[in-house]
Amino acid sequence: MQAWAALSLRGRLFLLALLPLLASLALIALAVRQQESELAAREHALVRASYMDARRTELKHYVDLAVSTIQPLLGQPGGQEKALAILSSLDYGRDGYFFVYSLDGRVLMHSRQLELIGQNLWELRDPQGRPTIQQLIAQAQAGGGYVEYLWRKPSSSLLAPKLGYVVAVPQWDWMLGTGLYMDGIEATMAELERGARQNITATMLWVGAVAVFGVALISAGALVLNLSEHRSAEAKLRALARQVVQSQEDERARLARELHDGVSQALVATKLLIESAQHEPEGAARLQELALKQLNGTLAEVRHISHALRPALLDTLGLAAALQHLADEFDAAGGTHFQAGVEGEEVDLPEAVKTALFRIAQEALNNAARHAHATTVRLGLRFEPGGGVTLEIQDDGQGFDAEAAQAVADQGLGLRSMRERAAALGARLSLVSAPGLGSRLTVKLSA
Repeated sequence: MQAWAALSLRGRLFLLALLPLLASLALIALAVRQQESELAAREHALVRASYMDARRTELKHYVDLAVSTIQPLLGQPGGQEKALAILSSLDYGRDGYFFVYSLDGRVLMHSRQLELIGQNLWELRDPQGRPTIQQLIAQAQAGGGYVEYLWRKPSSSLLAPKLGYVVAVPQWDWMLGTGLYMDGIEATMAELERGARQNITATMLWVGAVAVFGVALISAGALVLNLSEHRSAEAKLRALARQVVQSQEDERARLARELHDGVSQALVATKLLIESAQHEPEGAARLQELALKQLNGTLAEVRHISHALRPALLDTLGLAAALQHLADEFDAAGGTHFQAGVEGEEVDLPEAVKTALFRIAQEALNNAARHAHATTVRLGLRFEPGGGVTLEIQDDGQGFDAEAAQAVADQGLGLRSMRERAAALGARLSLVSAPGLGSRLTVKLSA
């Protein structure tokens, strides 16, 4: 929270634009990864099933071919020896061969492991304790079929899973079969899985590249926007600074004129009356009376100048009285009718709040008097029950486009000044205005 609070508005906007993009890309990446993993698993299962079906069909064809090869020898003298010789010569690859067992488990022919010929392997069991030869003979006597078992691979001399297909040759009490080793299938499946993982990795890299491109694009847009706003803000600040300096100079010139034309001349006239009274004793009383009247007028002028700088009513009687007096002064100028009203029970406000609200009202009434061409301007001050306060200035004048006025660097400075004063208080300032529809300015300060 502290880090978030320390970020500037532009930084927060940048993060608010960036985080949804990154979150969306992360969710897309997870979804794509999940879908590709599921697709790879289904593809693996389909390929394996298709491969196994093809190999089973291939094994059955091999056995059928072997049986058809020895079929003419059945019933012939010496046919078994000829058949064994023919089957021993048949092979299909390094580890593709036929084998023949008697139905009691004795090895009659094994072209790759000659040392087994003549041995009885009826009791042979694999590392899991399953009877290997008994399973093969049982499947052959049941009409033939497929059996999965472990057997030593001739090319590597290691135990490997094997899929066999066996049939019985009842005329000679044989079990004839062949098989293929499954480790080649597993290698093929591993290669497919490796390809699937590579595809998933490539997809993740593409998603990452899209994320980097999106971040770069947002950063570039934010930089361009920042530079544009920075230049606009600098132009507005320069214009505001010029306006402030010009306002100060105008105020000094006005005060100088009023002091020179009003107070200074009144003091000179009073001085001359007092000097005349000193030189003319017979008319001293009348001259002193004139001097006193002139001095009272000078004092009123000084009070008027002081009130223009900061009304004494703001410090003595409060904000409501000061705003009422301000509206009366504008109304006395003629041309436009100004009126003020107060609602709710007045509460004592901090000096900063009273000063800011008074200056906002002063600027708003001054703008209405100079630019609105209104017949009536209403100033309202409302004290809320919870301790808040609302200032509202409304006129029936010609209105204006507030957004367009603020967009120009050397215009809308008064409105920006009012917004800055309201923001310094933590108040909310809203302006509703449109050409031909009048204007309504509202400043709402919560308790």
